[in-house]
Amino acid sequence: MTSNAKAEGRFDKRDVIYIAKADEYQCPAGERAIYRFTTLEKNGNKLRVYWTSACPTCPLKGQCTTGDYRRIRRWEHEEVLERVQQRLDRKPVAMTLRRCTVEHVFGTLKHWMGWTHFLTTKLEHVNTEMGLHVLAYNLKRVISILGIARTMKAVRLVGA
Repeated sequence: MTSNAKAEGRFDKRDVIYIAKADEYQCPAGERAIYRFTTLEKNGNKLRVYWTSACPTCPLKGQCTTGDYRRIRRWEHEEVLERVQQRLDRKPVAMTLRRCTVEHVFGTLKHWMGWTHFLTTKLEHVNTEMGLHVLAYNLKRVISILGIARTMKAVRLVGA
């Protein structure tokens, strides 16, 4: 899904503007890329594909695409990603803080889960599963800080 266009000096997807009311994109040359078809990826994601017929004669074509036409793909839930990006743009320090505090924990938990999805379904069960993962993570962390003997002593004191 990612493109090397920006690194190669061409426009990337951030340089085209999505017009939600018309379900179209406007390219840097001012042309409208209209919806053509929907494709289904192997992972089940639905992508809407857009392009304009003006590409072959466009004076900016060399800055836009190496192919005959610039095709723009839009995930069916891309507006969610756009809202998240807008939120991050308003508060860039938040991501730095998140990387320092919770990303390692989530990465560790994801690794324990086999880099995949939750084993249960329904929110109530997923909450329980996540709670167990967090409990295991916290216990392992306490043991690594205090050691087994001090942790067991603390557990016995609380249980008494």
